[in-house]
Amino acid sequence: MYDDDLYDDGHEAQHATGRLEVGLWRRLADFAWPYRRGIAGLAGCAVLTAAADVSFPLITRGLIDSIAEHGSDAVLWPWALAYTVATLVLGASIGGFVLLGGRIRTHIAHDIRQAAFENTQNLSFAFFDRRPVGWLMARMTSDCERLSNIFAWGILDLVWGLSVMIGAVIAMAFMSPQLMLVVVAIVPLLALASARFKRRILLTARDVRRSNAMITASFNESVTGVLTTRAFNREEDNRGRFSDLADNMHNASVRNLLHSALYLPVVLTLASIAMGLALALGGIQLAGGLITAGTLVAFLTYARHFFEPVEQLASWFAELQMAQASAERVLSLVDAVPEVRDRADVAAVSGPVLPAGRIGRIEFERVSFAYGNQVPVLHDIDLTLAQDRVTAMVGHTGSGKSTLASLLCRYYDPVAGAVLLDGIDYRDVPLAEWQARLGVVLQTPHVFTGTIRENVRYGRLDATDAEIDAALDAVGAMTFVQQLPNGVDFQVGEAGSRLSSGQKQLISLARVMLADPDVVILDEATSSIDSGTEFRIQRAMRTLFAGRIALVIAHRLSTIREADEIVVLDGGRILERGDHAALMDADGAYARLYRAQQAVAAAQASDWTGVEVAPA
Repeated sequence: MYDDDLYDDGHEAQHATGRLEVGLWRRLADFAWPYRRGIAGLAGCAVLTAAADVSFPLITRGLIDSIAEHGSDAVLWPWALAYTVATLVLGASIGGFVLLGGRIRTHIAHDIRQAAFENTQNLSFAFFDRRPVGWLMARMTSDCERLSNIFAWGILDLVWGLSVMIGAVIAMAFMSPQLMLVVVAIVPLLALASARFKRRILLTARDVRRSNAMITASFNESVTGVLTTRAFNREEDNRGRFSDLADNMHNASVRNLLHSALYLPVVLTLASIAMGLALALGGIQLAGGLITAGTLVAFLTYARHFFEPVEQLASWFAELQMAQASAERVLSLVDAVPEVRDRADVAAVSGPVLPAGRIGRIEFERVSFAYGNQVPVLHDIDLTLAQDRVTAMVGHTGSGKSTLASLLCRYYDPVAGAVLLDGIDYRDVPLAEWQARLGVVLQTPHVFTGTIRENVRYGRLDATDAEIDAALDAVGAMTFVQQLPNGVDFQVGEAGSRLSSGQKQLISLARVMLADPDVVILDEATSSIDSGTEFRIQRAMRTLFAGRIALVIAHRLSTIREADEIVVLDGGRILERGDHAALMDADGAYARLYRAQQAVAAAQASDWTGVEVAPA
């Protein structure tokens, strides 16, 4: 059920070498650029913090040497004053970077999520066909959080660490160049250890992010499909699959933590060796009178200070490797290009392309279509849809009905042929302008969490309450709405869980009525509701179709008997067309299918009433 390929957004192979991708981070820096002043302030706080850290050993050195030289006559107040000033600077700088770092992290996380969400609104349906909901959720949550943290606190650690290291090296060189060289000589070994571990840390981090996306998808699917799970008693099977995914996540996390855990002890060991050598050589120099006791104490403090940021930067570098795995995935969402989009010349058009008034005619001219590189599902479709005419499409499952409707909506583009709107190829019309003229009612309508009023207003956001009431009344929904607590302000629950299927469908029809589209598409809108509700919806459909182009995809053939034209699809081709009477007289595929459905309906009626009913 969970294929790893679904979670491969095309970046895995590209970044499989484990190298830091400078271009990737340069692209992410665009999100930080608007907050460059705050980042500069954060860097300034980091430098002040480092300066205070570097000053304390110098103050200690001066104090020890002053006491050693003058004894009880030593003047200590200048050192106390210097210590107080350094402490105040340290406290202020820490408070500053906590404030600025938190603000920058929050702003960057907001902007990355906003950019990702805005881009998903423009992506083609093909993008979502290949990516589960959990894949998207992981990028919008944990991946964005990791990136914002690395920008805020990572910049702080980097500037502070480099400042402390540079300050410590300068101070050590000033006090004892020989001891400084002993400490700094360890740096090449640290660089070698970093180069060895960084690729492994990045690759295992990518495995962790992939596993996290799969777990999120599994959990989302389990929650949304809980009724089906209970109905088929598949709880144990779900637990087994989720357990496998959790085990994969656990194993990937352990491998990642193992490499990070090995990396840090290597850094600590090398640091301890450097400090031991410095202590030994410094002790010899102290015994020989080459340095003072205060210098040795200060020098050892600086040696520790030198390796503290190294350890911190080692952790930061490991986090950077893991953040790059997140960055690859987030940018794959932010920078994804819609497969169906306006051409440059169409996007440059400032005004509307379609003439004012309703569209009068839509023509499919030898339209063919295939999903990706798969076998074509539509072949040479020639079809005309006209205003004030209802065209119905029927056929077996997989015949291409919904695909043709998706092409009409331009959720996908044809691979051959053209769709003309009053003679204009719809690829020459801005996508937003064309889709604003459409009204679609699905077999399972989506109702958003909120009130009935808010759901209907989704069809036209500037609609007044009176217009919403009129739309509900026009489709016959006001009858049941008035019986609900609070009427149009009734809370429908998540995904309309407090409404029946028929009630949700009527709200969906009211939403389309309010939008006042040129073209209405009903995709099996009455296939999952009872007969009484079906009658009300059919009556609402007649109101909705008036003066518009109407395309109805039907499973129940009894619902489209009055259609002006019925098109029978089979294997992606038009097999028959005509009105109900003509097709019945032709005694072809439609007639056989209609009689079969009538026989099934008669048998079901007989089962319910105990009286045999002859087919119509």
